[in-house]
Amino acid sequence: MSASVSGQIRRLTAIDLQKSHVLPAAAASVGTASINFETTTLGPAADDIEATISIDATPDLVDAKTIILTVEDSADDSSFAAIAGVGTLTVTGAGGVGASAASQRFKFPPATRQYVRVSAAVLTAGGSNIAKSFYLKVFPNS
Repeated sequence: MSASVSGQIRRLTAIDLQKSHVLPAAAASVGTASINFETTTLGPAADDIEATISIDATPDLVDAKTIILTVEDSADDSSFAAIAGVGTLTVTGAGGVGASAASQRFKFPPATRQYVRVSAAVLTAGGSNIAKSFYLKVFPNS
């Protein structure tokens, strides 16, 4: 690992690397607060950073309705867009018991911009899971 990447990873360990938010009502979406990587893009440091997105069990998610978690980035901490190559995490209600807890681990691409967050979108008539949460956790590889 180069000295600049090593320094960048040390800075990341000093900032808040975990965010969470309660799920929105049906037919709505919401994002967590962002994590600031303190650099314009991750560049080569992306090789040394992983993340997990996760969601609590959602027992009130209506059959065949979904909640979609999307990892997003931004250059200005205001306008966010899905990060290409990261994908989404989708949970679907089934069997009258909603959906199980789920998680997905991934690496950020080098072009990931300075601010990252995860957003959750609940389909119309998806039920009320507003007491449940979703999470983003970023961690440097050792």
